Amino acid sequence: MADLVTITVSPAELRMITTLRDMAESPLRDRLFRLLDEILAFARNPRCVALQADGVPCENPEADCDQCQVVLAMLDALERRVPR
Repeated sequence: MADLVTITVSPAELRMITTLRDMAESPLRDRLFRLLDEILAFARNPRCVALQADGVPCENPEADCDQCQVVLAMLDALERRVPR
């Protein structure tokens, strides 16, 4: 049995959590969990190839990591492959 966790979530977060919980336990669900974990970790820290020695993620110290082109390109590629 899982521990009970109480948090406030947005409607979009609740929809994702509910969708994941509604999936039957299976290798597909396990794989999806692993992939989502990896995507979220990558988006949080894209390990930019341009990472500077001083820890600045790229050559532009004012760069907004939330708009990182590496992450956006990866998400665009995934989005194009998902059937509508």
